[in-house]
Amino acid sequence: MDSSKKSDEFYEKLKAQLYDTALWPAEYLYKFIVISKGTGIKAIEALFNDLGAVINTKASKNGKYTSVSINVRMKNPEEVIAKYKEVAEKVEGVISL
Repeated sequence: MDSSKKSDEFYEKLKAQLYDTALWPAEYLYKFIVISKGTGIKAIEALFNDLGAVINTKASKNGKYTSVSINVRMKNPEEVIAKYKEVAEKVEGVISL
């Protein structure tokens, strides 16, 4: 199975779970991990900047990686998934949790 099909199946499952567990619009917590040195943190912040998001960062113990937590009100699960895809496309080396 190619990674595109796995990705599509993952997002379909996530969408169903989001509809089952929340009344939309709802607050959603995104979590990402990026390499601390580089533009990843700023790039993620820029993607959520116009949404009124609360963004927190925390460096790893050795400082090599940074976790980025974003709490933001989203309209529906489709919007949540679209933002995950946008981050994956525009931020090199990001890990979505």
